[in-house]
Amino acid sequence: MISMTRRGLVAGAAALAATPLLSSLGSRPAEAAAPFLNSLPPAWHRFRFGEFEATVISDGRLPLGKPVPAFPASPPAEIVGLLEGAFLPPDAATLEQNILVLNTGKQLILFDTGMGDSMGPASKMFGPTTGKMLENMRAAGIQPEQIDLVVLTHAHCDHCWGLTDASGAKVFPNAQVALSEADLRYWTDDNNKRGPDFMTPFIDGAKKNLSAYRDRMIMVQDGKEVAPGIVAMAAPGHTVGHHVYAITSGNQTMVNTGDLAHHHILLLKKPMWEFSFDTDPKLSAQSRSRMLDRLATDRHAILSYHFPWPGLGHVAKAGEGYDWIAEPMNLSGLG
Repeated sequence: MISMTRRGLVAGAAALAATPLLSSLGSRPAEAAAPFLNSLPPAWHRFRFGEFEATVISDGRLPLGKPVPAFPASPPAEIVGLLEGAFLPPDAATLEQNILVLNTGKQLILFDTGMGDSMGPASKMFGPTTGKMLENMRAAGIQPEQIDLVVLTHAHCDHCWGLTDASGAKVFPNAQVALSEADLRYWTDDNNKRGPDFMTPFIDGAKKNLSAYRDRMIMVQDGKEVAPGIVAMAAPGHTVGHHVYAITSGNQTMVNTGDLAHHHILLLKKPMWEFSFDTDPKLSAQSRSRMLDRLATDRHAILSYHFPWPGLGHVAKAGEGYDWIAEPMNLSGLG
């Protein structure tokens, strides 16, 4: 009979652990368990908001390029310092495009449309990562034919060029389109093709996309409902008729802020900074500061079009500016 002691068992186990398993592995070198997939899942996020169901759809990332030229009146060293302090690259600013689809139980409402492909190569002026709305929308189980109303914060390319396809046909054939009259007039007027180089394609694109819906447009007004539970609030400056939208269901309010602030660090920490794509940079800064103060005071939830995916969170007063407090994503269900 062989006597087994605890000390003997431990010693035996250690000896086995130290012995190469050449008998089973041979001399074959170690290999990765699986190849890299190099693919991403569809980008959409769904949650309940009061009695409504909300889905955020990504139109893809929008590379703004070097941040310093986008803020021409701001000290370059301060821009770099803010970005590096937030662990962001100082030589490239990238924005998201967070498109909201709201199901009120009576209407399916889309807020902004992304870059689309209506203008051919011009639709890719910010690179190939944009124009993903339709594929992500369909992946989320929403068909463009189901959209009843498209609400536009303003008529820039990354907000309205997804209304039509390259042939000029309506992408949302059953939808009305809500927009301020000021933006409709401004961005369809060829007399405004002056100033920065981007004005000509911006106006040509707006004319093509908005003209397809001219017989079914709703003109939004400051303080008035666009649809039950959705109130327009004027925040001009980025464009002449830029509006944000307060969405209320039950005792909850969320504000879709459009392009009130493009960058969650630079334009929150420095809300009075001027941005090169603003029609009226000084008025835009005033609107931004006024609205951010209101949002922080009222503690309303925010959906920001260009903030990090999916753009949901709050702003909190911090010194002369604000902090962005991202909302934790609930992936456990819609309860």
